Amino acid sequence: MNRLPDSERSDTWLTYSEQKHNVHLSHALTTLGDTRRARESQERALELSAPTSTMTRTLLNIDAAACSHHDGDTEQACRRTVAALTALPTDYRTGLVRRRALELYEAILTEHHREHAVRELRDILAV
Repeated sequence: MNRLPDSERSDTWLTYSEQKHNVHLSHALTTLGDTRRARESQERALELSAPTSTMTRTLLNIDAAACSHHDGDTEQACRRTVAALTALPTDYRTGLVRRRALELYEAILTEHHREHAVRELRDILAV
């Protein structure tokens, strides 16, 4: 990203800004299980994201929840994902947002599926 000219790093649909870079890096590092660096990218992306960037902020919250799960706190991960999803209108709980939340649910071992927080996540994904 640092090699891009300034004109290609501005915040438009056709360029690659630092904010976009950190959003993508957050998910990549989360997927790889590098939760420390993922959280750093999440924090930076949130700093650079407008308060009205609802979908971006939701995706970052789901990434943060996945980090919690990876670090062993599945209950917190489920609660955080449920909170992120319920903060959205139902029509926005589709596409990439739903896919990321579903990926988190699918990563939870079946033996935990009877736990209250996991059931809450399952139930909101069923809507």
